[in-house]
Amino acid sequence: MDLSSMAWAAHDSRLLLCSLLAIVLIVVLISLAKLPPYLAILAGTFAAGIGAGLPAVNVAKDFSKGAGSLLGGAGMIIALGAMLGAILAESGAADRIASTLLRFGKGRRLPWVMAIVALIIGLPLFFEVGLVLMVPIIFIMARQSKQAVLTIAIPALAGMTTLHALMPPHPGPLIAISALHADLGLTMLLGFIIAVPAVILAGPLYGQWLAKHIKVELPSGLDKLFQSQVPEEKLPSFAVSLFSVLLPVLLMLGSTLAKVALNADSSLAKVLEFTGEPLVALSLAVVVAVILLGWGQGMARNKVETVLTKSFGPIAALMLTIGAGGGLKETLLNAGISDTISKVAHNSHISYLLLAWLIAVALRQATGSATVATTTTAGILAPLVAAMTVPQASLIALVIGAGSVFFCHVNDAGFWMVKEFFGLKLKQTVMVWSVLQTIVSLVGLAGTLLLWQILT
Repeated sequence: MDLSSMAWAAHDSRLLLCSLLAIVLIVVLISLAKLPPYLAILAGTFAAGIGAGLPAVNVAKDFSKGAGSLLGGAGMIIALGAMLGAILAESGAADRIASTLLRFGKGRRLPWVMAIVALIIGLPLFFEVGLVLMVPIIFIMARQSKQAVLTIAIPALAGMTTLHALMPPHPGPLIAISALHADLGLTMLLGFIIAVPAVILAGPLYGQWLAKHIKVELPSGLDKLFQSQVPEEKLPSFAVSLFSVLLPVLLMLGSTLAKVALNADSSLAKVLEFTGEPLVALSLAVVVAVILLGWGQGMARNKVETVLTKSFGPIAALMLTIGAGGGLKETLLNAGISDTISKVAHNSHISYLLLAWLIAVALRQATGSATVATTTTAGILAPLVAAMTVPQASLIALVIGAGSVFFCHVNDAGFWMVKEFFGLKLKQTVMVWSVLQTIVSLVGLAGTLLLWQILT
């Protein structure tokens, strides 16, 4: 970025004000006017875009482009995940996994088991992929254990979002490591050290506290989708059930290992890279689940088709809402919100760690994208990090990741996924998702500050 063009302009103040007013408008339209989130976000996008000086036709085009871009990636993943979840539930595979896990962790131990499971499943996966894989297991675990759904869900959400923020091979940490020329192995080690207390505080501990204050029923549409009528003696084996869930995890992990350990031009590396693409990995997982858990369990072909098709209904509103969030993000980006936040950072005079965290926080609040927040923040700070030690560069990369998940709200696709999957109200989603991510972010900041004092 050209620092000579960093002078604050009236447009910057106007853009920040319009972005804030748009968020307030979205909240009011959903909570008071009771509009569907899609329409509320659409109205907020036009208010922000036109208020910031963009032509109305450009706002419409930006909204469509952002929605289409997000649905082209996350939308397909969610649809495939819903199909996989439906076949796992209908065949009884999810019940088998849930009943087996319940033998390892009953009562107060169960949330801790869920956090560990989420850490294992979420390590190589994008958050959206991990969530759609975990949702049927969360629902069935809550039903079988007779515990509050939030007690089960929040540890799983905490495990996946913490890895997404702090641990390679997730895209945010990798982007920061690359831009700052940090050491991959050291960053992974320090990230794990910080991730453990973050998951504990944001997961089992926060989940147990919140479940006492917020009562949430399983949403009827998805709850029915993830119910099985298969008797105990006809359930698939635990090995087959677990393999069906972990297949996309293994495929994506294989792609990551290939990039690290294999020659990029080798045939094996190319095959692993292809099968490890989230869209391909989940597609293969659905096909394998149909063969092993559908036809292999004696399910008629027309029944398999019905199960897969009915999985689309409960996620229709979710898809529209996520697309709208992508449209809002694209509009704000084209209005110049990233440059405006960068100017704020350029004129500040604070420690590098806190500066990196604050820039990432501000960009995430404005754009709703951890990737945008991470990429932009790393680009701004790269010249400053060049003279730092190896541990310092790794800690800067980690604190950027921590800042990129601070208090995610209505312009975040994950916010709406959590809201719709668990049938939450807007205020409940803030408590479940926004506060949870804030805990992860603050623990990440505290952890990097502590390690900075120890290692430098």
